Amino acid sequence: MLLNTTLPRILGACFYYPPQSDTVQRLWPLLPQIAELFPWSNPAKIARYCQQMPSIQPEQLEYDFSILFEGQGEMPAPPWGSVYLDKENILMGDSTLQYREFLSTFGLVNQSTIREPEDQFGLMLLAWVHLIEQQPVTKLPSGEAALVLLTEHLLPWAYRYLELVSSSQTEHQVYPLLAKITECYLQTLQTELGLFPQPRELFR
Repeated sequence: MLLNTTLPRILGACFYYPPQSDTVQRLWPLLPQIAELFPWSNPAKIARYCQQMPSIQPEQLEYDFSILFEGQGEMPAPPWGSVYLDKENILMGDSTLQYREFLSTFGLVNQSTIREPEDQFGLMLLAWVHLIEQQPVTKLPSGEAALVLLTEHLLPWAYRYLELVSSSQTEHQVYPLLAKITECYLQTLQTELGLFPQPRELFR
């Protein structure tokens, strides 16, 4: 249940695909069930977040998505790891190239029609999904790939990013609530799997 991929697939899609996309439209009805999809350490909190989700259609999130993911105006929470890990706050920085090299080792190439740096947050969650489906975490050495993705490439900056999303001024509270849920998800994984994220200085 801990490594069930339904929840990270939903979260990854919501943080990557536009809300009007077929992918998000298919997953949208599952959002109220998030509390039941994972062995949460704090299920009451997750249930409360789910109850706070506004009853809207995904198309109504287009403006919020544009603000958070497409750079309409100043982005309150850039979704790319290199913005946090590289001193110049640039896209496609050294951390992106290191992550790309890591992905290529396991034959992972972004085949989406959405052209994004590989260290886009939602895309990284979807890469995690792929690795835990294709390479069981209990098998070594290939199974370590999923854990390396978390400890070396995602967790060092993820919590700061989610903090910024959760405090962003959006038209609807969907993305801030999803950020809080995703933070709980990653914290539970980190605790239950005994992970120690690589310490990295953050520049945002």
